[in-house]
Formats: sequence, C-alpha cells, structure tokens
Amino acid sequence: MDDLKKVVTRKSSFWATVKAVFWSFFGVRKKSHYEQDAAQLNPVHVIIAGIIGAVIFIGILLLIVKSVVAK
Repeated sequence: MDDLKKVVTRKSSFWATVKAVFWSFFGVRKKSHYEQDAAQLNPVHVIIAGIIGAVIFIGILLLIVKSVVAK
C-alpha cells in the first residue's frame, strides 16, 4: 500500500507530464529521458494529459478533414 502512495505522490509538475506526453505522441524520446520520466511522473497526471492530448489531436484532425472536404 505504501508503494502505491509513493507512486501517486511523485514530485513532477503537470507541465513536465504534458511535455513527456507530447513527445510520446510525436514518437521521439531518448531512453534516458524515458527512464527519468518513469521515475518522476505521476501516473494520474499522465492519464489526464494523455486524454487531453488525444482530444486535441482528434479535434485538429477533424478541423483538417472539414477544411479539405469543404473546398
């Protein structure tokens, strides 16, 4: 139970999590940065940032498709 509390209370900012999720979407990440993120990022923040990133990505795709189809 203490391990779970340690994982949830990791000391990394939400913006660092957003940056890590962005690079994950982009697909380019150094192994050393990945290991550092795995040790520091809060899993709850990763899930929230991933959902927000997916919604933004889908929104951008819809805007592109609508603009192409409208022409």
